[in-house]
Amino acid sequence: MGNLSSCSCCQDCFGKRSRNGLYEPLLQENERDAIAELLQFLENRSRTNFFEGEPLRALSTLAFSDNVDLQRSAALAFAEITEKDVRQVGRETLSPILFLLQSHDVEVQRAASAALGNLAVNAENKLLIVKLGGLEQLVRQMGSPNVEVQCNAVGCITNLATHDENKAKIAKSDALRLLVDLARSKDQRVQRNATGALLNMTHTQENRQQLVNAGAIPVLISLLSSPDADVQYYCTTALSNIAVDAVNRKKLAQSDSRLVQYLIALMESKSLKVQCQAALALRNLASDEKYQLEIVRCKGLTPLLRLLKSSFLPLILSSVACIRNISIHPTNESPIIEEGFVNPLIELLSYDDNEEIQCHAISTLRNLAASSERNKRAIVDAGAVERIRMLINQVPTSVQTEMTAAIAVLALSDELKPRLLRMKVLEVLVPLTTSQNMEVQGNSAAAIGNLSSKVKDYTPFVEVWSSPSGGLRAFLIHFLNESQDISFQHIGVWTIEQFLEGNDIQLVSLIEDTPEIIRDVRRIARLAESRAKKTEAGFDEANDEMDGDIYALAKRVANAFSTEKQ
Repeated sequence: MGNLSSCSCCQDCFGKRSRNGLYEPLLQENERDAIAELLQFLENRSRTNFFEGEPLRALSTLAFSDNVDLQRSAALAFAEITEKDVRQVGRETLSPILFLLQSHDVEVQRAASAALGNLAVNAENKLLIVKLGGLEQLVRQMGSPNVEVQCNAVGCITNLATHDENKAKIAKSDALRLLVDLARSKDQRVQRNATGALLNMTHTQENRQQLVNAGAIPVLISLLSSPDADVQYYCTTALSNIAVDAVNRKKLAQSDSRLVQYLIALMESKSLKVQCQAALALRNLASDEKYQLEIVRCKGLTPLLRLLKSSFLPLILSSVACIRNISIHPTNESPIIEEGFVNPLIELLSYDDNEEIQCHAISTLRNLAASSERNKRAIVDAGAVERIRMLINQVPTSVQTEMTAAIAVLALSDELKPRLLRMKVLEVLVPLTTSQNMEVQGNSAAAIGNLSSKVKDYTPFVEVWSSPSGGLRAFLIHFLNESQDISFQHIGVWTIEQFLEGNDIQLVSLIEDTPEIIRDVRRIARLAESRAKKTEAGFDEANDEMDGDIYALAKRVANAFSTEKQ
């Protein structure tokens, strides 16, 4: 905006000199008074509130004038004032600005839309502007052939779209279609404002769907190659949000087969925020199997690993979240390990500044171990178990949940069980079976159960029978209690069966010398007989919570106790 302290437009409006040297009156008296007052107020602008009282009345007089020069003066004054002074305003302030938006003069439109955009930074103003019909007028300005007017109108809508109450109204207006069109503008400022507004419309599922229906996807994808970092950022983030919805991921797949390649390239952008959003967009796409495979096929692992090793938290978080989703597909497990992700992921387990990073890192390691003995071995060889054992009692519950689940997966390997037991994992797992978190309890118990199956030496289990935290004895009593969830009782009985099959004399003796264990196993076994009698009598047991498997299991274990006693 130009300097309005001298307000040349106002001075020019006083009149024109005739041949005899006299001014011909061009203005109404109240307009001349308003100009004179406004000039005085502008001279003392630092001490003047233009949003109320005489200053606002002077501006309003010029705004509502039939004289276009006065309207220009008012619009320019509003634009400069609001550039430096943004506050909550009322209808009295917005009405003259909205009136100026209806002018046929391009200069008036440009300055009035700039003023409105400035005021739209304030949350209360955003709502009042739309309530007073500002959205409809801005939509008309978006169709202006003048680039400046387009730019200011779209910029104002960008600000209005940051308020949740306005988003639905914008989505239902003609603004979306125009924003999509203006995103193709050759003017970078218009393009930037339009893509920023489209981004602001992607934060709810309903609005995302309307945006997709308006044809935004191909436009956003085409602008990923824009030379402007802001446009890249807005488009990448908008596409990331759109990819949250499964139905939209299918439409993205149908729109441009090079989308994944574009996003992988943007992970090498000079802009950190673009790199971050590109990784997040790939993370959301990788909710689908198709994209999990495509990202690896298009060589996305190398840039992801570079971001993972960054010292910038947002880059670490976006990349580790992405690799977690990619690691879900069994085919990707080995390529991720071969790319060199294991050690950096183990290091991120200690990243105590961000719980989410720790969760994604351990969840990825668990995924990588899921279907291959070789991969399990690689993870253990890299020191993952030692790091987990060191950290597991210090990390938040959400991370404990993932860590215990990871140990349970590793404990499925017959080859690795002796190593895990030598690493003293039982000493950390046993106390966690009484955690206040049910998932941590269940995962810890499952890990113990997996470790107990088909091992040659049960000495590590004997050593933790009574300690720490009451030891295996307390764990089994706790899980077999009839107040427990049936799945927990099942784990308890199944673990006992593994111990009995292991036939370690000392461990079996410890179990049989614990009356609470014997009692609860027999209680569950008796329920099997009761259930069978009800079935014979014609009672429908379809809704019985007790799973049939646990009955058969409990009967086998109870019979084994009897045999041992004999």
